Amino acid sequence: MADPTIPTTAGRGDILKRLLVTLACLIFLEVTGLLIQIATLFQFVYLLVAKRHSEPLRRFCNALSGYAYRLMRYTTLNDNDRPFPFSRFPDDDAWEKPARQVTFK
Repeated sequence: MADPTIPTTAGRGDILKRLLVTLACLIFLEVTGLLIQIATLFQFVYLLVAKRHSEPLRRFCNALSGYAYRLMRYTTLNDNDRPFPFSRFPDDDAWEKPARQVTFK
């Protein structure tokens, strides 16, 4: 069976730089996860009280989810594009659109 790993041409200095950026991204990922958890709880409390969801909060959480996905892809060496704050934060068109109707089945 052939070795599925591909050797890198990057130097150790470049690998260490990526490691430092990755460590910062892991911190951002934890903060993003906490923000998503808080926003989710708030959204459900709002839904229980008002009997409707908050559309701005849904859009915000959608962007946070996409950002967390990009952070995970970068930190797991599956993407080479540095995520925010090392690059520009993608606009709303970069994320998958939320579902039109929320259902509870």
